[in-house]
Amino acid sequence: MTASVLYQSSAGVATLTLNRPDVLNAMNADLMRELREGVDRAAADAEVRAVLITGAGRGFCAGADLAARQAGGNGLQDSGQMLRERYHPVILALRQMPKPVITAVNGVAAGAGMSLALAGDVVLAGRSASFLQAFSKIGLIPDAGSTYFLPRYAGEMRARALAILAEKIDAEEAHRIGLVWKVHDDAALQDEAGKLAQHLATMPTAAYGMIKEALNQSFGNDLAAQLEIEATLQSRASRSEDCKEGVAAFVEKRKPQFKGR
Repeated sequence: MTASVLYQSSAGVATLTLNRPDVLNAMNADLMRELREGVDRAAADAEVRAVLITGAGRGFCAGADLAARQAGGNGLQDSGQMLRERYHPVILALRQMPKPVITAVNGVAAGAGMSLALAGDVVLAGRSASFLQAFSKIGLIPDAGSTYFLPRYAGEMRARALAILAEKIDAEEAHRIGLVWKVHDDAALQDEAGKLAQHLATMPTAAYGMIKEALNQSFGNDLAAQLEIEATLQSRASRSEDCKEGVAAFVEKRKPQFKGR
């Protein structure tokens, strides 16, 4: 049986490729299970220092595989429980992983596929990529984190319009409103994403993990509380091997050799 998610690890980068190209990598039980396994594997592997997620074929991810669910007689009656069991663990694992995560959006990212794209720390897109909050078109609400990510990245007004109107936006518009970090030509997307992931893997990734930890808490804190979080994490960062190496390399005017610890 062909794997629904391909896992490859090289030069400190774990690449997870959604691999159901015949259905634009729509999410079914196997894909979500394998994606969770791949994310957990990358998180646990000390040799992996950056993670890249992309899609095989013409699309990143078309969202939930509704046709398969209907054919299986499951309908949408158990959607809440399915989200808790399959989707939430993946989104939470990506945001909590102490390593940088890049999502490279090739083609469509719709529904929960858009949520998955936005769960990355750095979102890249091919020029022909598109983003769609498809949920309201079938009487559902955005899920898998979209109601969390959209107002934080694009602002509340845009979040409401994207969710309610369910209009498809292209990569350039997604970039303009803050959903995407950079847009690359389609033919260059995977190479550019790979180069960025390899660069991140050579950097002080322990600090990246602490940056993620601080940012994850920032919206729930007032200024005083966030300042304390920064101080606590900075104390930890300043004792790391990477910090000592970074300072020494700066003083000695040489390129640092970070180890991610």
